[in-house]
Amino acid sequence: MSKGIRSNEGRMGWLFVSPAVIIIGVFLVVPILLAFYVSFSDWSGRGSPLGNSALVGGDNYSKVLVEDGLSKSDFGTSIRNNFYYVLLVVPLQTALSLFLAVQVNQRILRGRGFFRTAFYFPSVTSSIAITTIFLFLFTASGAVNSVLRFFGINGPNWFSEPKGLIHNALAGFGILKPEGFWAGEGPLGISWWQWISGPSVAMTTLIILAVFTTSGTFMLLFLAALQNVSGEIEEAARMDGAGAFRKFFSVTLPMLKPTLFTVLTLGLIGTWQLFDQVAFTGGGAPGKTVLTPAYLAYFTSFEDFKWGQGAAISFILFVIIVALTLLQRYILRDRDVGKGAERSIRKAEAKFRAEAERGGHWNADEQFAQGVTRMNAGSPGQTGGV
Repeated sequence: MSKGIRSNEGRMGWLFVSPAVIIIGVFLVVPILLAFYVSFSDWSGRGSPLGNSALVGGDNYSKVLVEDGLSKSDFGTSIRNNFYYVLLVVPLQTALSLFLAVQVNQRILRGRGFFRTAFYFPSVTSSIAITTIFLFLFTASGAVNSVLRFFGINGPNWFSEPKGLIHNALAGFGILKPEGFWAGEGPLGISWWQWISGPSVAMTTLIILAVFTTSGTFMLLFLAALQNVSGEIEEAARMDGAGAFRKFFSVTLPMLKPTLFTVLTLGLIGTWQLFDQVAFTGGGAPGKTVLTPAYLAYFTSFEDFKWGQGAAISFILFVIIVALTLLQRYILRDRDVGKGAERSIRKAEAKFRAEAERGGHWNADEQFAQGVTRMNAGSPGQTGGV
């Protein structure tokens, strides 16, 4: 009887999941496959791409990556801008969110619920609303420049300043124009001098905005992970003589590794998909120094009506995100101790036993245990008797 009852489990399972499978297939898988087809076609945006376009091979990818022209230089500029954005936002938002999580996880902190809500509130606020506030704060006569003037500093017109921070720093040393190698053309149609410009002043405001709005969300992820760290482990670390700094980096942070990987992955994906702030602040202005690949793909498709190139840019961006995620996964992978480490441990054990036996005042097994405890605590010392 049980066999007859269980024989329908497979069919019933597929029956229950079929609505989700159909929805995902129709609204996710099919559009992705269709966009991939468009990236190899000359579709004009009218009618169905399957019946109103012709395949052009890799021409769309070639115009973006290989052929000299505006498409290649714009894509190179967008990659440079987004690279500096990712390089600054991901580490800053991760460090800030971890710091906030550690602080609001303190038992002695009063009003922890208030601070958790306050830090998280920007993450649930409309990005357009917060961008509007930042536009007012960072105008030439805004609150930020007013504070700077109080200290005798003339602030820039933030969203209208295209010059990069590194170029501004080099100008302070009298380096205003590229020479030799730096004047030559670099990857993707822009010069090496442009590659080392650093984020523009306008992009810097978006970096500040991103760190401000995303740290609250990642703080909650770190906070949930911190609350799962056993108090017994921290107590054992304190009994072994580990201070607060040592305990955090040697005990707490390694236990947060899965959450750290999640935060870095989500941050990496989110920063490479920057779009709405760019669209709201001028579509890449000033001087295309805020242009990103996500906005470029939209502009190329919906404004220039080059749907094939726009789709190609989107899939190149997808490959970049996947490649960087895999690289990050490789760097943060769990490493096996290996045979070399096992041999080192056996040598250490033999050394502790030999020193214990030479000491003569303590029991060898007892002294060996103490030596291993010291080694694990990271503070090996003289284990032999006096």
